Amino acid sequence: MSRFTRATDLAVFTIVILALWQCLYDYAGEVAITAPMATFRNAGDLLVKPEFWPNVGATMLAFAYAFAISAVAGVALGVLLGVRRFAGEVAEPILAAIYTIPKVTLYPVMLLAFGLGMSAKVAFGVIHGVIPIVLFTMSAVKNLSPTLLRTVRVMRLTGWQAASTVIVPAILPEVISGLRVGFSLTLLGVLIGEMFASQRGLGFLIINGINGHNVRMMTAVTLIVVLFAVTANSLLLALDRHIHHHR
Repeated sequence: MSRFTRATDLAVFTIVILALWQCLYDYAGEVAITAPMATFRNAGDLLVKPEFWPNVGATMLAFAYAFAISAVAGVALGVLLGVRRFAGEVAEPILAAIYTIPKVTLYPVMLLAFGLGMSAKVAFGVIHGVIPIVLFTMSAVKNLSPTLLRTVRVMRLTGWQAASTVIVPAILPEVISGLRVGFSLTLLGVLIGEMFASQRGLGFLIINGINGHNVRMMTAVTLIVVLFAVTANSLLLALDRHIHHHR
């Protein structure tokens, strides 16, 4: 697909989203949502307010911790379960079942275990993001080509040589895909954690807007979060495509 085609598709998709958004505003009115252009203006006003940025910093710090833990633990556990086939076959349906559980139901447990504050937000982010990373990594390791493994044995490579030159390049595309999914879900988990277990952060601002019926605040903060998530996910998707293309 050419760059021009991708740009055209993106432009059409953006126009459709804005049109649907405007239609929703025309139907529901300002009691439920603000108009697209007004929301962009409100978001711009928020970005120039000094008191807004501590909330951004709180969310980004919790997200950075949560995603780092999810990535390291998810890849490590995925590799371990992929190498140990029996353990992986036992763990996979359990992880898939846990993945389908609405994580909000675990809020009381998280609150009792971690209390209010940073720890609860990070924990909520981790339980959202770590499982898809584990599943993608485990699948990549389990589906390694037997030819690659025979090549490692025939060439008598050391463990480090096998990992760095054969195994890691082979599983990297699927691992990146898992990290991309985990990135979005970790951010979602942190925001949900801030709604329930924090006095600062973008999620806290959103729930405050809902509780105070401050539609402008709620939609403006939501727009900022969505734009950040879409931009970051687009960069990860570009990296994912680049790695798959040069595989």
